[in-house]
Amino acid sequence: MVEVFKTDVNNIQVANRVLDTLHRAFPGYKANFDLQDCDHILRIKSIACDIDVMAVIRILEEYGFSGSVLEDVLPASHWVTG
Repeated sequence: MVEVFKTDVNNIQVANRVLDTLHRAFPGYKANFDLQDCDHILRIKSIACDIDVMAVIRILEEYGFSGSVLEDVLPASHWVTG
């Protein structure tokens, strides 16, 4: 399972602290930030279990930031009609 979060984290040092906290709280998660993306993306992958979205958001909030799940949206060119 993969979840992608839009965040307002914009500092690599803070991002690394958030990642450390996430990895300690959820050893089965593999997480990374893409701070170059306009949405300051946090990607989390877990093979063993579902991702606890609310816990991830709470951890971001503990550091003074916000996050929300970025919904999958396919461009119109990927829609199947018929």
